[in-house]
Amino acid sequence: MNWVFTQGMTMFQSNKVASLGLKPVVAGSAHVGRRQFVASVAAVAATGLAPLARAQDAGAIVLGQSCALSGFSGELGVQYSQGALLCFEDLNARGGINGREVRLRVLDDGYEPERCAANTQRFIKDEAFALFGYLGTPTSVAALPLLQQEKIPLFAPLTGSQVLRQPNLRHLVFNVRASYADETALMVRQLIGLGLKKIAVFYQNDGYGQSGLEGVNEALALHGLSPVATATVERNSADVKGAVQKLVAQKPDVIVQVTTYSASAGFVREARAAGYGGQFYNVSFVGTSALSNALGKEAEGVVVTQVVPSPFKTTHPVTREFLAVLGKSGKNLQPNYSAMEGFLAARIFSEGLRRAAANGKLTRESLVAALDGLNGQQVAGFPVAFQPQGAKARFVELSMLTGDGKVRV
Repeated sequence: MNWVFTQGMTMFQSNKVASLGLKPVVAGSAHVGRRQFVASVAAVAATGLAPLARAQDAGAIVLGQSCALSGFSGELGVQYSQGALLCFEDLNARGGINGREVRLRVLDDGYEPERCAANTQRFIKDEAFALFGYLGTPTSVAALPLLQQEKIPLFAPLTGSQVLRQPNLRHLVFNVRASYADETALMVRQLIGLGLKKIAVFYQNDGYGQSGLEGVNEALALHGLSPVATATVERNSADVKGAVQKLVAQKPDVIVQVTTYSASAGFVREARAAGYGGQFYNVSFVGTSALSNALGKEAEGVVVTQVVPSPFKTTHPVTREFLAVLGKSGKNLQPNYSAMEGFLAARIFSEGLRRAAANGKLTRESLVAALDGLNGQQVAGFPVAFQPQGAKARFVELSMLTGDGKVRV
């Protein structure tokens, strides 16, 4: 087995990593950080610190995460995982769950559905307690049949697709983030309010992009409108020339982008070079920090919807907690929205674990019951709304990128 990463190592394992000259590496604001992180976790796997034959040995609570650490969405996956690890490491330092460590094991799927399904089979074979933080719609959907067969819960997938929010998945998939429909509804409300009605959509040609397009269509339909044009890009591709030509020719006021950061950045650059002077709106899955890094000075004025509070403003309780844990960790991680989302997901999941283990043996059934009990409540000031029928409020807000790498909300 080639596990990419193991969190919650024993003292012996930590010392072994240190003896190899490996340090905890975090992805900061550049691709260099991502390369260092991936190289480090791959080296850890190669040392023989792979998981035990049965994941629950030694009393650890083992979670499996399949996400992109490489490819066109790699920076997003690295940052999300780092935020989650930050929370779980802090939890373990404070005694874990009744003395049991929580370990997050991550496998790279490159944002490819087939690889995600294979990773999920591996997690199931090694008896992971639950699955956590899968990245993307097509990948998460590819894993669904295995989840349903094994009745293993998936917590906080990084996707806003309605496919993972169906009533029959209520006790199987627990969504922390708002849906793409929530995000696009906020976009359209603001744009219509500003008198901007000529809206085009540039979307990824798969379940993720289709879900975002449907959200825009539904929001516009409430105002008797529809997109003036649409164009697509393939998953794990940045070939945007045809889409730019098609959409710019229609002279829309705004182009809503439902893609990854590489495709979005490429589109913004080429559209502006072609003379387009309108605005660009992105859903949160684009990865705010990754998009800003990719665009540099050209990020000025690009809008991104956010599904977690700002990691830069201490007015929200979970942000204060995130920054405090990050500060005492000593890690060289620059605060960003993706890490914040990973931290928040781990924070809510940890509360579910704590409640599930409070009155007896920790099982998947007790975890599901505890998570059901959290629905409609708040954790660290954040509204928990796993299912639409129980959701009182979903967090969504707009942010704007600047040319100097900052984010205004």
